[in-house]
Amino acid sequence: MNYWLMKSEPDAYSIDDLKKDKKTLWDGIRNYQARNFMMKDMQIGDQVLFYHSNAKPPGIVGLGEISKQAMPDPTQFDKKSNYFDAKSSKENPRWHCVEVKYKDKFKSMLSLNEIKEVKPLKDMMVIKKGARLSIQPVDKKDFNYILKTLG
Repeated sequence: MNYWLMKSEPDAYSIDDLKKDKKTLWDGIRNYQARNFMMKDMQIGDQVLFYHSNAKPPGIVGLGEISKQAMPDPTQFDKKSNYFDAKSSKENPRWHCVEVKYKDKFKSMLSLNEIKEVKPLKDMMVIKKGARLSIQPVDKKDFNYILKTLG
């Protein structure tokens, strides 16, 4: 099993939206490294820390789970979508997405500033300078520490 941190701006798609929808395609990702995580590394059952980015404050707000493995991202074929990619074709899609299902909304947020202050979480990618990926791997020890803290 792998562990992930997946970022979403709460005004675009929040943990409350995921709770209401029960599951969603994690579509619209247009970064090759994040796409490769979804295509090559994510498996059904992998655990996800749901992170509100571009929020005041940003932080970890809930828990999800990968419920379907990578598939072509449908938004790349939709000319009306902000994520349309004219270079993609159904025969040769450039972008993929996974399905994420809701597991839990934490009673409180673990803010980015709090993550930075917690010594056991000092190696998390989310606090590294320049680490702006919307999908990031998380070490099992960090994941378990966060679950103990928030769960």
